Amino acid sequence: MTESIAPPTAKVEPKPTRELAKVAVSGWLGTAMEFMDFQLYSLAAAIVFNKIFFPEVSPVIGLIAAMATYGVGYVARLVGAVYFGRMGDRIGRKKVLFITIALMGASTTLIGVLPTYAMIGIWAPIMLVALRLIQGFGAGAEIAGATVMLAEFAPARRRGLISSLVCLGTNSGTLAASALWAILVSVLPEDQLLSWGWRIPFLASFVLMIFAVWIRRSLKESPVFEQREDVVDGVALSKKEIAKAAELAGTSTIEAALHQRKGKAFLIALGLRFGQAGNSGLIQTFLIGYLATVLLVDKSVGTTAIVYGSLLGFVTIPIMGILGDRFGRKPLYLGLSALTALFAIPMMLMVTSGNTTVITIAIVLGLNLGVLSLFAMESVTMAEFFGARTRFTQLALAKEIGGILATAIGPLLAATLTAVTGHWWPLAAMLVGYSLITLISAAVGPEVRGRDMVRLEDAV
Repeated sequence: MTESIAPPTAKVEPKPTRELAKVAVSGWLGTAMEFMDFQLYSLAAAIVFNKIFFPEVSPVIGLIAAMATYGVGYVARLVGAVYFGRMGDRIGRKKVLFITIALMGASTTLIGVLPTYAMIGIWAPIMLVALRLIQGFGAGAEIAGATVMLAEFAPARRRGLISSLVCLGTNSGTLAASALWAILVSVLPEDQLLSWGWRIPFLASFVLMIFAVWIRRSLKESPVFEQREDVVDGVALSKKEIAKAAELAGTSTIEAALHQRKGKAFLIALGLRFGQAGNSGLIQTFLIGYLATVLLVDKSVGTTAIVYGSLLGFVTIPIMGILGDRFGRKPLYLGLSALTALFAIPMMLMVTSGNTTVITIAIVLGLNLGVLSLFAMESVTMAEFFGARTRFTQLALAKEIGGILATAIGPLLAATLTAVTGHWWPLAAMLVGYSLITLISAAVGPEVRGRDMVRLEDAV
């Protein structure tokens, strides 16, 4: 294979093509489905799973157990990030995106037909965890792949705005899942919700999966992947083949990128991930269960607030993308993470006020400031941080390791700490901590707005 390698030529920033619209729809659908699936599960874990899969324990312990099943999916996501991330960097982005969407959709649909604890006992939560693991394995590289595809197709001056479509997809999925649950808990009596109503959202996701798979069958490969100097006949070269290519071409450009010392860009990206991921797990998952189980607020209040917050996000997200293209990624990260840390205590005072309107406003503001705005920045910034040779793998790992440390462990830790202390302050402290990690990471990281995506080396 190496004998046919031609000397590398100068590459240019890939320009938007007529495929951009199709890639945008595909990315939006895939991330919408991923977050719909996970939000369906997280809300179910907070509202009903503790009763239908863990009925023989106290409400507080049941909530902790349900949050634990929610968290195991993030372990599978990490495995999926490693497996599919390396595959995406080796054989291309589009093949991986087709596989991941099918895995996610099938496992989510099957959750909707699971027998409950009352039917088969301990096997019910075991089967739930198994499907959660499959769901997570497929989702581990989904959002990373969609992010990479959009960022690599987008023109440099509009990369933040176009990459924010990934966030709009996640917001659409969150909105759809939250709206379904808000309707169910408002319309159905609790006995019907627990007996059959909870299955409806999971079964409905099957329609979205079919449409997403159909769209992705006709996608073209990322122009950045096709222009990479280490790709021949649609497959990335091995280390041995790269050495041969450099020898034939009389250049060490590819080898220099291959042997660049990794770690700094990854660690900064991981720190940036903490704020959004941690705040998301606490606000969109744990806080909903905390309202219903501990504060004894009507179940519909939390889900309705998420719906309102997600609707506002359709304005917030593209605005953040535009501002990031105009002023840079770093200033927005610094401002958003600082404001989120300052808002944590006031938000919890509002949540515990007992006034449903005040509670709703607090969740809407917290969701848009500390989750959706940061997510709009995260998608494009992390893609620009990494070189083209390992972008998919590093981006997927940064997202999923951050997800495990913050989004998965966060709700479980919050449930435990609030149960032990009997107070809301651990939740506020965790929101502040996550935001400060992101603030520090943004401060030490470089500005990467408009970086050449074809470059093989990382930004730092």
